[in-house]
Amino acid sequence: MIQIQLSNISLVLGAKRIFSGLSWEIQRGQKIGLIGANGAGKSSIFKMITGEYQPELGGTLVRAKGVTVGYLPQHPELDPQQTALDASLSGDARMAEITLALESVEASLGDPAVYGNDSHLSRALERQQHLLDEYQSHGGDGYPKLVRETLLGLGLPEGDLEKPIAVLSGGQKKLVGLARLLLQKPDVLLLDEPDNHLDMPGKMYLEQFIREYPGTVVIISHDRYLLDAVVTHIAELEDGRIFLFEGDYSSFQMDKEHRLARQQQLYTAQQHEVERMEASIKRLLIWGRVYDNEKYIQRAKSMQKRLEKMDKIDKPVTERRRMDLSLTGWRGSNKVLELRDVSKTFDTRQIYRNVSQTLWHGERVGLIGPNGSGKSVLVRMLLGQDVPDAGEIVLGPSVRMGHYAQEHETLDFNQTALDTVRYAGNMSESNATAFLVRYLFTYKQISQKIGEFSGGERSRLQLALLVLSGANFLLLDEPTNNLDIASAEVLEESLRDFTGTVLIISHDRYFLDRTVQRILSIEGGDLVEYPGGYSDYLEKRSGVPGR
Repeated sequence: MIQIQLSNISLVLGAKRIFSGLSWEIQRGQKIGLIGANGAGKSSIFKMITGEYQPELGGTLVRAKGVTVGYLPQHPELDPQQTALDASLSGDARMAEITLALESVEASLGDPAVYGNDSHLSRALERQQHLLDEYQSHGGDGYPKLVRETLLGLGLPEGDLEKPIAVLSGGQKKLVGLARLLLQKPDVLLLDEPDNHLDMPGKMYLEQFIREYPGTVVIISHDRYLLDAVVTHIAELEDGRIFLFEGDYSSFQMDKEHRLARQQQLYTAQQHEVERMEASIKRLLIWGRVYDNEKYIQRAKSMQKRLEKMDKIDKPVTERRRMDLSLTGWRGSNKVLELRDVSKTFDTRQIYRNVSQTLWHGERVGLIGPNGSGKSVLVRMLLGQDVPDAGEIVLGPSVRMGHYAQEHETLDFNQTALDTVRYAGNMSESNATAFLVRYLFTYKQISQKIGEFSGGERSRLQLALLVLSGANFLLLDEPTNNLDIASAEVLEESLRDFTGTVLIISHDRYFLDRTVQRILSIEGGDLVEYPGGYSDYLEKRSGVPGR
């Protein structure tokens, strides 16, 4: 059954055409991963489906009768005065309506006009039973417990449940928005980057929820591990058109490579045929004029009609413009970082207890742990912004650290990208401009303040500044959170060629599998070492063979 159908949809925002003639059918029960480059229009499609954007003349969007749609934007709008728990409890508006209706019916049962009239009493009891059935379907008396379990499962700490929305981080607000939506259980869930800021347990909770969700789910995500784990289809938005593939992301990637190779073969063969026909048409027209023979001219016209009616095969785009990232680094000290019996207490809670660990030149190490386990505390200590309560942290004598900040706090949002790069690289304006263009910035964006940039644009700028820093030890805090898949792949390739050492804090399991040689997991106040990537860590922790 088709639940949502987009036909010949076009959208222009400002002076930019987002897509034109786009068509797509969303079928009941599908779990779809909507992918594409940053700025391709993925979020715009969601806003089109929810009615925030309207299709231009000629296009239609049809939603099947009775189909309900729930939408989680990248930045949910919530009442800042409500607590996280109250905001989530009020997420299911129908639950509140049912509760009020039940109270009204129960009050009416004490009315003599009702209990004294068999007909009125029968209708009231029937109405009450109908409401009770619906109440149970929404969780019943266990609804508050369900709400609490959903928030905790997604990774919101118990101590933050009663905090006002205003004091929560951007990631925590997203957790609340996601919980509200999951509790509503609409027929179609539209999730825009729901996994950003989720820790590993939160991602696993989300994966299980999506897999078991009885309705349809369309998810915009750059987390390739998540896409492999939950989707039944991949919808790629590219050049203003959608290509739908049945299967997970890894299967889609292999299929796309084969499809492009086959398309290239067919395109080349057709071009040879077109060239042959065009040469024949030209030759026949010359013969017709030279020999004054209408027969040749008619044959040429007939061949020209065949050529015009030919279904042209588009030339496949096998190489798209990508970020030009080159992290060079240099040799430096053999012993890059050493933690010597480090202990640290934060908010009366001991996070690290006598931790000792060494990072050596050339290593790629992943640091993982649930939100609140102490990753940010360790980052601050490594940067010298905080100090251990005991023990010491020692950098090698010829080590220069470069830091990629999760919330982009290393950037001055009031500066332009041009001024930032000119200062960091001691460059002329023309050289800084050429440098930024390599990182996919337009000439207009180069002169914009960084505060006006999207998350993906700020991420690319931070990576550009890492290159200019000349660092040989990179501390990367969630570097893929705002990158599209193509840019994440560029970063992976650049890290493989980097002459230096890398410590990566990430919840991107696919990225960790492709970049790190060992995992440090924060467990019980210690850093426990697991050789290999994330899948190797998961296999050792669970005793089940990894993905």
